[in-house]
Order: sequence, then C-alpha cells, then structure tokens
Amino acid sequence: MNLANYICDLLYRYECVIVPHFGGFVTNEKSARLDKSKETLYPPYKQITFNGHLKNNDGLLANYIASVDKISYECALNYIKFEIESWMDKLRDEDLNLNGLGTFSWTDGKLHFEPQNKTNYLLSSFGLSSVLARDLHGAEEKDSPEEKVLPPVIPLQEKKAPNYLKYAAVFVIGLSAIGFGAKMYNDYRTDQWVAEAQKQQEQIEQKIENATFVISKPLPALKLELKTEKKSFHVIAGAFRVPENAERKVGQLLQQGYEARILGVNRWNLTVVSYGSYKTRNEALGALDSIQKNVAEDSWLLIQEF
Repeated sequence: MNLANYICDLLYRYECVIVPHFGGFVTNEKSARLDKSKETLYPPYKQITFNGHLKNNDGLLANYIASVDKISYECALNYIKFEIESWMDKLRDEDLNLNGLGTFSWTDGKLHFEPQNKTNYLLSSFGLSSVLARDLHGAEEKDSPEEKVLPPVIPLQEKKAPNYLKYAAVFVIGLSAIGFGAKMYNDYRTDQWVAEAQKQQEQIEQKIENATFVISKPLPALKLELKTEKKSFHVIAGAFRVPENAERKVGQLLQQGYEARILGVNRWNLTVVSYGSYKTRNEALGALDSIQKNVAEDSWLLIQEF
C-alpha cells in the first residue's frame, strides 16, 4: 500500500492523523443534510480538512505502518520520509492527487488542499452515500393510491387438468433427470481425466528433479580468491521516486567532490542516493556529522551491505 492508504485506514477510527514534517488530516463530523438545489440527500459523514501546522510526529501513523507491514518503527519513519519527499517532488511540477483523501496544489505560493467526498469515513453511517431526493419523490407519486385504478376482480373457476397433461409432465421430469445424470457423469469423467493428467505431470517433474548428469572427465575446479572491501555504512542524501532525479542528484554531488552513487532501489520502490560509503561506523559517523552541520541536516546513516 502507499502512504495515502494507511492514512485512509486510520481516518475511520481517529479524528486526526498527522504525517510527520508534512501536516495533519483532520476530520469533523457533519450531520445529514438536504441540498434542494441538487435535489440530493446526504447522510452523516466526516469532513476532511488539512492543517499544515500539525507536523510533530505523534507516533500514530508510524506505529500503524510498523504493525501492518511487520517492520521496525525506524523503518516505518524512513518510509514516511521517502513518501513525503516524492510528494514534494511531484508538487513542484503538477498537482498531487491522493486517492481517498483529496488533491494538493500550490496556489499563490501556498499549499492548497481540496478534499474528496467519495468515501464516508463515519462508521455510524455504515458507508451510506448520497441519494437523489427527486427519485424518492417520483416513487411516492408513482405509488399514490389516488392515481392507481385497480381492475375488477374476476373469480377464477378451478379446472381439472386432463390426464394426458399429467403423463406428459411425468415424462418431461424423467427426461430432465436423465439429462442431469448424464451431465454429472460427464463432469465426473472430466475430473478423473484432469486428476490423472496432473498425477502424470507430477511424476515427470519428480524424475527431472531427481535426474543426475555424470561427466566422465570433469575439468579441474578453479579456486579464485577475491579480496573485496565491504563498505556497509552509507551516508544517505535522499531517496527518489523518479530515477532521473536520483541520477541528477548523484551528478551534483560528484561535482561537489563526494563519492556519491546510487545504492539501489529499496522495498518502497525508491532510488537511494548516498554521499559516500564507509568500512567502519566511526568513519561514517564522522562524515555524517560534517554533512549535517555544513550541507544538509536531513541526511542520515544507513547500515546495509549492497
């Protein structure tokens, strides 16, 4: 799931869901109303608003992601950070549409939010949607007793069915039973054939798996010893949804003298870029401290072998 789906899940149970370093989605319960101009009846619902000042992490969203995906709390925070960076990258060029929540856009240098009203997050409304009032009114008029004219009731005389009709009915029922039995027999034969074919296929695959190939004069094995330096400590410059942005960031860092590179794509399909990689934790922490003081405060340390 993407980050918007986690937020939607929480809005059913909570009145406020804060996305750290981005803002909070707040819900306000609204009563049922009738829009006479549109002739539409709206059930009770939760109205979604966005507050850009609610940026402090309260742990609700990160803990929920960690419990659903069975990951650590720190990994959940990193995932949220990656998603927010991708949101901001997209907002630089176009509007950001979050399914189930609404649309963000820049208007006069300010972040504007337009909520969606397709989903009813109020549990007591049981997912009810809007209803056209004119359809209800039309149905009442249609069923009005003043406009209904009932035809006169004519009593029916009971007639006994001729004997030949009884025999014909018994004959039809017998044919139906025979046809149904034939169909059951054909289905049984088909199932038997499919089961036998699957059994033969499994036996062939088992023979292939157990087969061994013997070479009369095998070549001597070559032993190669390669010395590689493992650099498992990485100072991260950012993670990007668009690979071209990651390549552009690497080019900028290389021009600045860093040994930058793309580490790969993480589990959230984000391309991770590092300032540099180091063999020991102390080297990496020293570089991280220098970068946070002089270049970027949001840089962080990743410990992983690539």
